[in-house]
Amino acid sequence: MILTDTHCHLYGEEFADDIENVIKSAGVEGVTKFYLPGLDSSAIGAMVALEIKFPNKCIAMIGLHPCYVKENYLKELELVNDWLSKRKFAAIGEIGLDFYWDKTFLQQQEEAFRLQMEWAIAYNYPIVIHTRNAMQQTIALVKEYVPKGIRGIFHCFSGNETDANEIINAGFYLGIGGVITYKNAGLAEVIEKIGLQHLVLETDAPYLTPVPFRGKRNESSYLKYIAAKLAAIKQVSIEEVAMVTTANAEKIFGL
Repeated sequence: MILTDTHCHLYGEEFADDIENVIKSAGVEGVTKFYLPGLDSSAIGAMVALEIKFPNKCIAMIGLHPCYVKENYLKELELVNDWLSKRKFAAIGEIGLDFYWDKTFLQQQEEAFRLQMEWAIAYNYPIVIHTRNAMQQTIALVKEYVPKGIRGIFHCFSGNETDANEIINAGFYLGIGGVITYKNAGLAEVIEKIGLQHLVLETDAPYLTPVPFRGKRNESSYLKYIAAKLAAIKQVSIEEVAMVTTANAEKIFGL
């Protein structure tokens, strides 16, 4: 069984003391690739270092996360653009809109999101989207760029069936993580109606740890619990879930 963790922050300080064991434990469970989303410039050094340490396993993205769009966002975007010109990345992400935490820079979030989608089109990269309390606004913006060839993943999807179908019709995948194991989240009921061909798996480690480890640090080896829950919902084998979602990941990231 081969699994792909399409979204994990393994370069974070939460893993500084045991990253080798985290990668090894995940490998034992069949996880062979780990896609690392960008946040802002402070994360790039550690992310690239992890990619160098674990070649062909840890694979970096680049992007300015909406929660990191602050007074210096133009400078941060310049740095993203500079990195794009210097080397290849798996995707531009994670980018998008977040109306949950700080609403001071909503206009700037949209500006940053639009600009980074333009770069994705120019470099022929997929995008990995973060959206919180802004699902319809995010979908509406993405739809503007679909005719230009934008593609990617809605990371940590937690919307309703209508949202899911809009995203799928735009040519995007749904990133499914630990939330699907949460009893009262309602995500399982939505995903029951969505075909596996539209889904990829993720942990968002160290966050959103699946049951039975909820409340503890998440890590990529726990991807098997997400795959198992998805298999139960779809009434298929975990091997089929692994095969289809890994193929989807390879398709979107172009590997």
